[in-house]
Amino acid sequence: MRLTTGDLVERAAAIAAEATRAGRSRVLGITGPPGAGKSTLAAALVDGLAPGTAVVVGMDGFHLSNAVLEAHGARDRKGAVDTFDDVGYAALIDRVADRRPGDPPVYAPEFRREIEEAVAAAVAVADQPLVVTEGNYLLAPGGAWPAARARMAEVWYLDLPDAERLRRLVARHQAFGKPLPDAEAWAGGTDQRNAELIATTRDAADLVVEWV
Repeated sequence: MRLTTGDLVERAAAIAAEATRAGRSRVLGITGPPGAGKSTLAAALVDGLAPGTAVVVGMDGFHLSNAVLEAHGARDRKGAVDTFDDVGYAALIDRVADRRPGDPPVYAPEFRREIEEAVAAAVAVADQPLVVTEGNYLLAPGGAWPAARARMAEVWYLDLPDAERLRRLVARHQAFGKPLPDAEAWAGGTDQRNAELIATTRDAADLVVEWV
């Protein structure tokens, strides 16, 4: 479905309004393959809603550290579904979904691309009625991912033509230090294998979005 930012902000506002009426946070998930624009859309939703309405908690904050990946021989697969702490992510989503106004803040990690590592307690979830969480594997059927999905009010799958998605991925990898040949190899290799897995979860979304 082709939807504008305004359309999506309006839908997110309805979820936030329901959270306010219920007196409990609501979680909105945004998923899709690497390079589809998940973090960009999440930020646009927060910016489009009234101040203090929403906060972004990214799944990427639960990347296993580079040291752990290297110890397990998985550093060259960073970003694959088994290179995340899915149990920790599900526990965090459970906490924020149970949060009521006036409760102590819940602190979430944040992934920093400039250092390729997660930083603990970087995001405070306080009295925002809507928590927007974005990441590749929100609809994955194995591990603890379904437990996290069960606490989300809706999950949107963000679709983008592969040619544009790959162009954006290569540009992003270059922006964070990869030479062009390495950026193209990673986007067409590790990222593409992950994208193919994520595409199998598309039909489980509440809304499939071609963001205009």
